[in-house]
Amino acid sequence: MERNTFILPDQDQAKRRTRTRPESVYDLFTLTENARGIGSGKYYYLRTYGCQANVRDGETISGMLEMMGFQKSEKPEEADVLVFNTCAVRRAAEERVLGEIGSLKGLKRKHPEKVICICGCMAQEEAVVDEILKGYPQVDIIFGTHNIYHFPELLTGRLSDGERRVEVFSEEGKVIENLPVQRSQTCKGFVNIMYGCNKFCTYCIVPYTRGKERSRRKEDIIAEIRELKAKNFKEVILLGQNVNAYGKDLGEEDGFTELLKASAETGIDRIRFYTSHPRDYSPTTIDAMKEYPNIMPSLHLPVQSGSDEVLRRMARGYTADSYKKLYDEMKSKIPGITFSTDIIVGFPGETDEQFRKTLDLADYCKFDLAYTFVYSPRSGTPAAKMPDDTPAEVKKERLQILNEKIGRYANANNQQYMGKVLQVLCEGSSKKKADVYSGYSAENKLVNFTGPAGLKDQIVNVEITGIHSYSLDGKVVL
Repeated sequence: MERNTFILPDQDQAKRRTRTRPESVYDLFTLTENARGIGSGKYYYLRTYGCQANVRDGETISGMLEMMGFQKSEKPEEADVLVFNTCAVRRAAEERVLGEIGSLKGLKRKHPEKVICICGCMAQEEAVVDEILKGYPQVDIIFGTHNIYHFPELLTGRLSDGERRVEVFSEEGKVIENLPVQRSQTCKGFVNIMYGCNKFCTYCIVPYTRGKERSRRKEDIIAEIRELKAKNFKEVILLGQNVNAYGKDLGEEDGFTELLKASAETGIDRIRFYTSHPRDYSPTTIDAMKEYPNIMPSLHLPVQSGSDEVLRRMARGYTADSYKKLYDEMKSKIPGITFSTDIIVGFPGETDEQFRKTLDLADYCKFDLAYTFVYSPRSGTPAAKMPDDTPAEVKKERLQILNEKIGRYANANNQQYMGKVLQVLCEGSSKKKADVYSGYSAENKLVNFTGPAGLKDQIVNVEITGIHSYSLDGKVVL
């Protein structure tokens, strides 16, 4: 297949936004008879990077491959098809993917029949796809976030004629229903409620890689939650790049709160949601979290900076004071609520004084957890063109100072749980100790605990016996 037949990403096209309402499509995914058995006796390896939305996409990719007859392998060298489901939020994440793909050159040379695929947000970037096409001949298939449903056809074609496939749509996007899914966990399930983003924060590539904001129909979401509940799932995580905007594209001004209530009324044990935007957060959502005990008392609310000037250059649409006001309201209405956030250090032009304001905000909010990063320029975004004369070592030093502060508050916050009994959803064995269970409390605290056999996928009472900055230790109380 010649390069001129490839469908390549177009970032200018990807940033277009129209007022058309999202279209829900129920018949785009089909599996031909030829594709249905093509993976019989073969294995696939799937590596997913990045956010929960990518994890959910990975579950769909697994679902399609298993419908085709493939079985999952945890070892890339054993797989016939290798899929790298990628993240583009930071260049470091891209370099990690490219490093892993680069390391497969020898494997591909020995086994040219193996098929290596790249999908996800990296595939939506013009410069990255060009880099892969020029420097990574071992990659056989590249497809984007908008046409996951077409992956079986791309793979079947590659297995049939051995030609490289590149198909990346740069569009506002559709809402594609009835895709298969192979859930990555048996106790909690990710449920997409919307896709895309219209915010265009100056540093962020997501609006270009994920398309415009488009909401699923409420009845489809609730049906998926009920199906998970019927299969004894204990928790659902509602996903969107900006969940607070849910329903606005459908003409529903308070759509997210109404969806949250309807989700709670299914009777599922636990509900969480990611990610919220301070600009769109509604007081009615706070009231719903207070009213329904199965909406968990934890919130991830990215602030990004404590400096109003930096927030303005980021195009975040709020101030540090308005963020604090929202934080105070949540704390006063929902006692015991826990907060996590995202913070970028070293945004172009950030001064020492502006960084100190971020530290001041951290002192005010005393976050339970913060995902902190040094700013990473993304090609094609406005911030990538902003003057940036702060030395890299200064940015790294600021990040270290911030992380030390966040860690101290996280540890102090966790001290209150010593000796208390928390309800923990047991997800299975701890990553570090096979004889210790692991799971998350209602407050979204990671808890490693001991107990009798047979607790996986159950919500259990755990007495806290040990404190760490970002996790707790405990034992089951029978």
